[in-house]
Amino acid sequence: MLKFTAEHEWLKIEDGIATVGITTHAAGQLGDLVFVELPDEGSSFKKDGTAATVESVKAASDVYCPLDGEVVEINQAIVDDPSLVNSDPEGSAWFFKLKLANPADADALLDEAAYKELIA
Repeated sequence: MLKFTAEHEWLKIEDGIATVGITTHAAGQLGDLVFVELPDEGSSFKKDGTAATVESVKAASDVYCPLDGEVVEINQAIVDDPSLVNSDPEGSAWFFKLKLANPADADALLDEAAYKELIA
């Protein structure tokens, strides 16, 4: 199941674990990323809490936690090479994996059609 937020995060949800990243639209708006800071594994976040930070040549931006949960894995590859986020934002350049406190909360997020309408 693929879901989106109005703050331009995407989530791929499987078995109560959400893989979270920023959308292609967000990566394009930010421009070339030069720095990514991810949360620590084991960190817990509430929905809309600041979970990560990205910096580009244009600006710094927060990445928000889309739902309540605990970070169970981070993607060290994008810390080591932030440009991966620009080349594959909705694929291999995911940010973190989140064990959802309540997987049913994902139903309130945007589907792909609603997200496309938001950014149109």
